[in-house]
Amino acid sequence: MPRVLRIINRLNLGGPTYNAAYLSKFLEPDFETLLISGMKNDNEESSEFIVKQLDLHPVYMPEMYRELHPLRDYKSYYKLRKIIEEYKPDIVHTHAAKAGAVGRLAALHSGVPIIVHTFHGHVFHSYFNKVKTKVFIEIERYLAKRTTAIISLSDAQKHDLSEVYKIAPAEKFKVIPLGFDLVRFGENKAEKRAAFRKKYNLDEDEIAIGIIGRIVPVKNHEFFLNVLKLISEKTTKKIRAFIIGDGEGREKTEQTATELGLKFNAGNMCDKDILTFTSWIKEIDVSNAGLDIVVLTSNNEGTPVSLIEAQASGKPVVSTNVGGIENIVIQNETALLSPVGDLELFTANLLRVIEDGVLRKKMSENGADFVRHKFSYQRLCSDMANLYNTLLQDNRRP
Repeated sequence: MPRVLRIINRLNLGGPTYNAAYLSKFLEPDFETLLISGMKNDNEESSEFIVKQLDLHPVYMPEMYRELHPLRDYKSYYKLRKIIEEYKPDIVHTHAAKAGAVGRLAALHSGVPIIVHTFHGHVFHSYFNKVKTKVFIEIERYLAKRTTAIISLSDAQKHDLSEVYKIAPAEKFKVIPLGFDLVRFGENKAEKRAAFRKKYNLDEDEIAIGIIGRIVPVKNHEFFLNVLKLISEKTTKKIRAFIIGDGEGREKTEQTATELGLKFNAGNMCDKDILTFTSWIKEIDVSNAGLDIVVLTSNNEGTPVSLIEAQASGKPVVSTNVGGIENIVIQNETALLSPVGDLELFTANLLRVIEDGVLRKKMSENGADFVRHKFSYQRLCSDMANLYNTLLQDNRRP
């Protein structure tokens, strides 16, 4: 049985954890997998419950964090070399930037025959200054030359990585979209909706708009608040907005809300302010059932899980058109998209979905059917197994 050493940055809420967990669990018995994880930051919500539900037992590396730290990264590298020596994997598969850098170097210097890396996004714009970004691009180009196969999550992401940033030639990339267990998003929706709306004191004629994810600069929550301010002045509908998630940018986001005159609360079920900060909600199927529209305002994205889950829950999407988003929605059928920074068009799109109940219903029905076929974990595992088997066969050829 071929052995796979799977290395992930950290177990925080998001697509990478689901991807690594489902592959580790459901590629058995054809592949044996050892899952290695770095450590999340204190302001991030843990996704350890996902691996526990699947009865996985990852090996944690307390030296490996997302941020650059030469001493810790050096220790991570040597610890991975030792694990590789003992485990003797046929394939090392890394997920996301830090695991991809440290893990691929360790695999390369240990003589691992097959090295695979998945980009779950990239940091080549909207994260760092030009000098640091250039350094990261050069590092990725160096590693790509020594990687057997590179996985992108969408055609748009593949185009960015191969054609815009020149990380590697297009033929080195394999597009394998994310996969999830989406069944729960279609189950008991009426009960879940009632529970969420009761908790947050939502009347049935109030339209609930949610933005889901880490509160960090790249997610651009301040843009969302400016949209919300304009919407509140234009619509005659009763609206409530929910920021679901948390992170380092929360204080600044609350400050922006205050400056815009948007009354907000921190999840007090008695308040009916226009804006509620809920912090993290693990039962995202419950919150999605209670919402009416899901938005995303990011400056940069890979494949945002929140939009896949929103469509699986039958919720229309209004989003910026960045990264691989255009590959995970159907424009004008499940989602309305606008360029980054286009406040007027984003506001018009959201206002249109708020005002038109028939449109909301149509987009809801289209989204649920679309994602359940395209983003199942069974399809993910089948695609990955086919890739692994092809790489193993190629490696055996003289």
